Amino acid sequence: MASASPRRRELLAQLGYPFEVAPSRFEERAEGLSAYQTALAFARGKAREVFSRHPEAIVLGADTVVALGDEIFGKPADGEDARRMLRKLSGKTHSVFTGVCVCSPRGTRESVVETRVEFYPLAEELIERYVKSGLPMDKAGGYGIQDGYPLVKGVKGSFTNVVGLPVEEVGALIAALGGEKC
Repeated sequence: MASASPRRRELLAQLGYPFEVAPSRFEERAEGLSAYQTALAFARGKAREVFSRHPEAIVLGADTVVALGDEIFGKPADGEDARRMLRKLSGKTHSVFTGVCVCSPRGTRESVVETRVEFYPLAEELIERYVKSGLPMDKAGGYGIQDGYPLVKGVKGSFTNVVGLPVEEVGALIAALGGEKC
């Protein structure tokens, strides 16, 4: 797996495939790309970079971005950036795109999964408490649906996609390239 994300590790483990973590050295740059294109380009770049070092392996690369209209939210730069993101998402429905790319000696398969997420209107006190917890800092959009804070009113699509890895899609891509479970 071309990611050091603890959430992705947990989700991939649920699928039952043996795996090792080999963080990618791919540099994320995405000027002028849509959220969909950004997620796919970053997933592809991560997978290909790690596959170039491990050409005998099946390598999974993934990247998640949050989009509100044309605005893309990656991981917040700092607490103020997290507050800004949460305020913009408050009371609105946004999209979470996760690009997935699996490279193997048998070929490459890739996909992007979109999930629509509706936020409750967020009180300033809740935003402040959440940001001070430190939880938003390593997550696209400045939030984690699994963090236990009352942010999300509803989800249309894959819940695990919002966490960071659409397990159903990943399982299908790995199986298509000959991956074997434990």
